[in-house]
Amino acid sequence: MLVMVGTDKHPFDRLVAWLRDWHSTVPDRVALTVQHGHTGAAGVPGALAFLGHDELQAAISTADLVICHGGPATILEVRRHGRVPIVVPRDPSHGEHVDDHQLRFARRLGAAGLVVVCETPAAFVATLTAGLAEPARFVVRADLDSAREREAAVVRVGETVESLVVAANGRRAWWWPWSRSPWSGARG
Repeated sequence: MLVMVGTDKHPFDRLVAWLRDWHSTVPDRVALTVQHGHTGAAGVPGALAFLGHDELQAAISTADLVICHGGPATILEVRRHGRVPIVVPRDPSHGEHVDDHQLRFARRLGAAGLVVVCETPAAFVATLTAGLAEPARFVVRADLDSAREREAAVVRVGETVESLVVAANGRRAWWWPWSRSPWSGARG
């Protein structure tokens, strides 16, 4: 099992505590690799502060289950490797991030069936229990098999992020990288 807390400077103690508590009930059944970044991970087996890019790619590809924060790039990377991410979004009310974009993004993808979102310890335990019982539920066809699919995925994520920004700010941004140009006003 791979757990990616991310590299944000804000600690994500909540996810590490949930993982530590859960893993204590199955220590001999589950081998962990935990990329914990700036979050303390004392007592968590398989804990590494950071993984290099190639190491992380290999870990995602070989993991039965992948648990991650709610960052869009991380989620897309996990899906690209044919895994359904188990997402615990960082919550600013716990000091885990500067805003709630991860919560909104994860919930939207969860509603679309692209991720499994866990916002409580009970949901986390239930999801991991289901994943251990039937890991195939968390494997999908790799999302990005061609350049065209990769480009379409970038546009979809961009549009999702833009809609969340619009909802939060009440106005449309003047230009995003996935649109044709900052001056055309046309969508890409």
